[in-house]
Amino acid sequence: MQSDETITVEDAVQVLAMVGDLSMGLPPDHSIRTARLAARLAEENGDGALACTSTRMVALLRWSGSTATAVGFSQLLGDDVGGRLAMVTRTLPSDNNLNFSNVMPLAQMQCEVAGDIAALLALPADVEESLRHLFGSHHRGDMQDALFSPAIPRAVFYVRLAGDLEVLAPSHGTAGALKLIGERAGVKYPASLVQRIAPHAQAWLDALEEPSCAADYAGHDRRVPLTIVSDVIELKLPWLTGYSRRVAALARRGAALAGMLPLEERPLGRAALLHGIGRVAVPNIVWERPGKLDTRDWEQVRKVPFWTARAGNQVPAIQEEATLGSFAYERLDGSGYFRKARGEAMGMQERMLAAAAAFTAMCSPRPWRPAHGEAAAATLMTAQAAAGRFDRRATEAVIAAARATAPPVPRRSSQFTEREIEVLRHISQGETSREAARALRISPASVRMHVDNIFDKLDSTSRPAMTLKALARGLL
Repeated sequence: MQSDETITVEDAVQVLAMVGDLSMGLPPDHSIRTARLAARLAEENGDGALACTSTRMVALLRWSGSTATAVGFSQLLGDDVGGRLAMVTRTLPSDNNLNFSNVMPLAQMQCEVAGDIAALLALPADVEESLRHLFGSHHRGDMQDALFSPAIPRAVFYVRLAGDLEVLAPSHGTAGALKLIGERAGVKYPASLVQRIAPHAQAWLDALEEPSCAADYAGHDRRVPLTIVSDVIELKLPWLTGYSRRVAALARRGAALAGMLPLEERPLGRAALLHGIGRVAVPNIVWERPGKLDTRDWEQVRKVPFWTARAGNQVPAIQEEATLGSFAYERLDGSGYFRKARGEAMGMQERMLAAAAAFTAMCSPRPWRPAHGEAAAATLMTAQAAAGRFDRRATEAVIAAARATAPPVPRRSSQFTEREIEVLRHISQGETSREAARALRISPASVRMHVDNIFDKLDSTSRPAMTLKALARGLL
């Protein structure tokens, strides 16, 4: 990790809040608004300042684990983004196939990953514990936890109720939202809390439209790796695991070989780690479509860099890097997106990032094609540079950087065997046990045994949680 590729805990939480909102099809400020409502509710219920601060953080990270469940909801709903939006706004068609048995494992996974994110950020224990119980717990056997159970943090109920009010009011009106909330009073949240919020609901919602004078929480200026954000983003599509890390490394090396000044080079790694933010807003079915994308698909894909740039507007601390990252899909001839920038509209930083992202993508496997070899990717990139799509100098530097650098070697750990690391590498890319077994020339039963061992050693119960922890430890 480069010393300048870090982010404050406060800013990381804000970025992850937006990532979660986009992944759920919600407005990008939904979690911020929910955090304000939840804190008001906690204060109204007599909680102190520290408890209110923890409640805000839980609300901001409420959907942070949603990228981990995109694959599962895509299988259940077809559209993991629009489908989950309909689910939380209670506008799903009556013939949907969701039920307790197929949703509960995804709820548990989302809680596990959100809790792990809190742990990676070293947030207070009560925040992590609340996130692990937010959508139910396998230890309780039901998503509808006992009312104000001593084992369930109070923030869970504040955030559930505030989140429902914020997301239901635009679709059903405040009165309609309160009616729907009332139907779950005494089940999803205590009836006493519903009674407490009802008289204030409209006023509190109206107050959300007023500009906020201060951050939702302050004082969290400790710095953490920016890779936490990129790793969470890429849980949405397992075959993307580690992609932004590789783009960042290649862009940095290419910039050095191209003779760029350190001041120009420094933002490249950060921009590469952030450039995929907008990808979570596009349904998995689009990303994994085997044939050519149609017009409607492209309309969604072209918004990816727009949402990345929007993240910079919402979180000013990353504005420079998010803006630079949003140029990753632009091309010198104007054929890129979303700005259709061309020529002098792209500086050397933008050109280097675009070349590094494209080359890394060519060398990475995708569901619709195998990875190109380094030589083949270099030939394709050189041809596109000659045609005017990529900058020649940036392209040559990226190719030279790729050739001069050996593939990264995962960190060795005495805790894991070499075979377990091999299995981990395949499983983290979304391969099934059978696919990993075929690649490693072992039996599927052996793969499952190794996966169970990895789960135990990483204290994980799901593959996304396993992948997130493995990346943080440098095992991938």
